[in-house]
Amino acid sequence: MAGVNPYIEQAKFEKPRKKYSITFLPDNKTFEVDPEKIPYNRTGLPGSILDIAYAAGVEIDHACGGVCACSTCHVIVKQGMGSCNAPNEDEQDMLDEARGLTIESRLGCQCVPNGTENLVVEIPAWSRNMVKEGH
Repeated sequence: MAGVNPYIEQAKFEKPRKKYSITFLPDNKTFEVDPEKIPYNRTGLPGSILDIAYAAGVEIDHACGGVCACSTCHVIVKQGMGSCNAPNEDEQDMLDEARGLTIESRLGCQCVPNGTENLVVEIPAWSRNMVKEGH
């Protein structure tokens, strides 16, 4: 799924210029992000945590298709928040609907790291997509 939400202001972000890594918790799975391969998928903003998670084989629920129209891709950036784009008002409004909100909470579809730091990202239990669909 992919697309653009025409009802929100598009997030501003800087694409990374060098490789960096993201460790996804609770699985402790580390993935090296290669800026040359962004976007990995067609989910969320190019280079977003949601986009990268799917490249790493880490499934995060995203009922709206990654267009900032729900809060199901809620993640918690435990380390490396300084390298992420600032949340805009639309993302903050959607985050207000998320369960277990913390000061480090972001929507995976809107949070785009710029590659200046490695990240550690926790995927809350309610955001993990446990359903595997067949082809």
